[in-house]
Amino acid sequence: MKINFAGSGLRSLLLASAVCMAATPAAAQLGGLGHALGEVVSPLSPVLQAPDRLIQPLDQAQGPEGLLSRRIDRLDALVRAHPRQLDEDERGAPVVRGQVLAIAPSAEALDKARRLGFSVRPAGAQSEDDLIGLFVLDAPPGMGAREAVRRLRGLDPAGTYDFNHLYEPSGVAGVATPAPASPQTSLAPDARIGLIDTGVETTDPVFGGARIEQRAFAGERLAPAPHGTAVASLMVGQAAPFVGAAPGARLFVADVYGDQPTGGAADTLIRALFWLAARKTSVINISLVGPPNAALAAAIVAVRARGVVIVAAVGNDGPAAPPAYPASYPGVIAVTGVDGRGRVLIEAGRAAHLDFAAPGADMAAAAKGGGFVSVRGTSFAAPIVAGRLASLLAASPLSAEAAETLLARDGSHSPAYGRGLIGMGLRTPPAAVHAARPLS
Repeated sequence: MKINFAGSGLRSLLLASAVCMAATPAAAQLGGLGHALGEVVSPLSPVLQAPDRLIQPLDQAQGPEGLLSRRIDRLDALVRAHPRQLDEDERGAPVVRGQVLAIAPSAEALDKARRLGFSVRPAGAQSEDDLIGLFVLDAPPGMGAREAVRRLRGLDPAGTYDFNHLYEPSGVAGVATPAPASPQTSLAPDARIGLIDTGVETTDPVFGGARIEQRAFAGERLAPAPHGTAVASLMVGQAAPFVGAAPGARLFVADVYGDQPTGGAADTLIRALFWLAARKTSVINISLVGPPNAALAAAIVAVRARGVVIVAAVGNDGPAAPPAYPASYPGVIAVTGVDGRGRVLIEAGRAAHLDFAAPGADMAAAAKGGGFVSVRGTSFAAPIVAGRLASLLAASPLSAEAAETLLARDGSHSPAYGRGLIGMGLRTPPAAVHAARPLS
């Protein structure tokens, strides 16, 4: 398999798409709303650790073109803020500067690359199994990512080479104050769930009875952050009246952001997938979004072949944005979010397919540092679906397909929900915890 990408610039390409999408029913839902939703959780860990730097009101009244323009501006600013570490592909998507991912390259191809000045290293530097033969090729000084990919594809037309794209969290959070927590009874003690995200603040009282193992994949240090903490709580957290979708389950967290400016790169997601598959997780949640990537696609196929279910959020860049990945890959469970009244979130993105909807707004989740935070975004719907599937798989000897069918059977049905809306009973209103308050 060889995948090539071309484009004429991110802004012109995507805004043209927005004009077409504006006439669709999904895009029409964006009109008539004019208040900020909250704070955007930014993609890179240095920003995730400094929430005062990323308060950007999300205005629902801006329409599909506005949501899309906001996304483009965010990604442009990301690359400008880290010019030594980051670059752009042909479409303007952020990538790691000077790095190319290669799937099972031949020895001859690697020799040719070295003669051009590339340094070559296997991507699986840690103990996880490499299921696809992934290599990272670092370009010689002065060669940009686009030129590096072009050169390698020219050297080895039969090979598969792609950029090391970045993926970002897809969630919105309010502000929080501490709240007491009291452990509840474990409901899914045999479930094993994987999470690819930021690090998780495990000292939070909501995780008092949880079994969580974490590993850093971007640098050597874990970096607990608000996004991963909130997502994890929606799977395994429990603190009356708050309860996650699979409390008591064992959670394995792959921190793919750490404290690195290149956090969220495709190679870290791939290594995280292999590590989680080796830990025999039944379900892996990925509340991250980005562009298609040949190496990531191959890794997902390999992990799914081991029987692991992968759940991913469709993103929050509006219906005019291009399909989000990894949610759009075949076989990945794509999840959108709804508010407390069951309405699909106005800012929800789209994927090449849609499987489920779950609560993604008007709800509380754990806050880094204790207490709860009011969250909004498809990031927070995906872990509810992941937790429910993991619980079903742990409770009886079901196949993944049978568990998905059972989950769909129990949901509310509408074309906007994919196969069904599930987990509304797991939505904890912010008022119920007396501590989470949305940003006004």
